[in-house]
Amino acid sequence: MRETNQTQVTEFLLLGLSDDPHTQRLLFILFLGVYLITVLVNLLLMYLVQVDSQLHTPMYFFLCNLSLADFCFSTNIVPQALAHLLSQKKVISFTRCAAQLLFFLIFGCTQCAFLAVMSYDRYVAICNPLHYPSIMTWRVCVQLAAGSWTSGILVSVVDTTFTLSLPYQGSNSIAHFFCEAPALLILASTDTHTSEMVIFLMGVVILLIPVSLILVSYSHIIVTVVRMKSAVGRLKAFSTCGSHLMVVILFYGSGIVTYMAPKSSKEQEKLVSVFYAVVTPMLNPLIYSLRNKDVKGALRKVATRNFSCRLEIFH
Repeated sequence: MRETNQTQVTEFLLLGLSDDPHTQRLLFILFLGVYLITVLVNLLLMYLVQVDSQLHTPMYFFLCNLSLADFCFSTNIVPQALAHLLSQKKVISFTRCAAQLLFFLIFGCTQCAFLAVMSYDRYVAICNPLHYPSIMTWRVCVQLAAGSWTSGILVSVVDTTFTLSLPYQGSNSIAHFFCEAPALLILASTDTHTSEMVIFLMGVVILLIPVSLILVSYSHIIVTVVRMKSAVGRLKAFSTCGSHLMVVILFYGSGIVTYMAPKSSKEQEKLVSVFYAVVTPMLNPLIYSLRNKDVKGALRKVATRNFSCRLEIFH
């Protein structure tokens, strides 16, 4: 049990990734570039899904929701990290830290849910193609999307409540570049076992259960694809599913390492956090959709239409 006869913490000091000015400048350039690409590709994907009728399908509806979660997830963390990389005093108020933790968990947990929903969508499309239109109706899609956002919010509220209800007195230096539950619990002025167990159980709900559903879905998908007589059909199915599995491995792998694996060094935890908090929101749309033939076609149509409009205005 830690001593609790000290003043309640009202602000935290984020120690960041490095205290070397040269390294901080390099990190600023890197983070800024990644963030700009993240914003561009996610907003572009959402725009294309809205304006191109050929992308008005369940798969792209879920992708649009995933891009929204990616965009908000990154925007909740990276701009503040960029500001701190250029400032001497890397301070964040308790209230702002609480808000950042809550929204980080909401958008991160929602991503987990949508990746599981998208695996189910691919399972139905490949294993039951004739029944796909009757199973994946727009009503069902909206219900699955609403359920994903709701589950993300519920898990996040529980995690945030059990993290921030603890007393924080004395040390206020967070060995991280944003407010994340494992880094905050280290500073609590009381025993954190209960909070850690609750966060672990929430991790089972939002990480291991969706991963299990994804593995079951893709085991059936692989069996179905292998049995296909058409080599072109097998190649197309493996290409789509391979992209999804790559996103799943990148996101879930780093999340499980942070929230469910045995504790590693602080530096290793920060590097893993950089990957899923900064890099993954950029990779998701690039891997999953912008390399897709349908999305490329939609992008060409939008570019051609805009170019034609400009020519008409010029003439």
